[in-house]
Amino acid sequence: MDISLSQCFIAVDDHETAIPFYRDVLGLEVRNDIAYEGMRWVTVGSPSQPDVNIVLEPPIADPNATQADKDAAAQLLAKGLLRGVNFSTSDVDATFETIRAAGADVLQEPMDQFYGVRDCAFRDPAGNMLRFSQPRA
Repeated sequence: MDISLSQCFIAVDDHETAIPFYRDVLGLEVRNDIAYEGMRWVTVGSPSQPDVNIVLEPPIADPNATQADKDAAAQLLAKGLLRGVNFSTSDVDATFETIRAAGADVLQEPMDQFYGVRDCAFRDPAGNMLRFSQPRA
């Protein structure tokens, strides 16, 4: 079987806040911006990985969702419990400093992990956890 990652999804509650973070802070390119039935999906990705997309989607992508469901999803998102993405970088310390300088919420400063990487973690503006790692030498 030959499979590869094509897309992953991140819930965001405000695309106007999320787009500058993913584009300007992380350096991802905006590839698509689609509105449908009062909702919005924005696709971003690394220029070095043209076949891999991160879709910034509404917390509940269902126009028929009840208000109770929307409220529950908003609470989970605010706690950072919906989704996350792990990124690779060639210099986790420099990546950390760049993202921290942009004002992102730091969850973990760079540290060596027992499983062979050096990594750090942040929350994006919606509360999702983003990890950045590099293999330890």
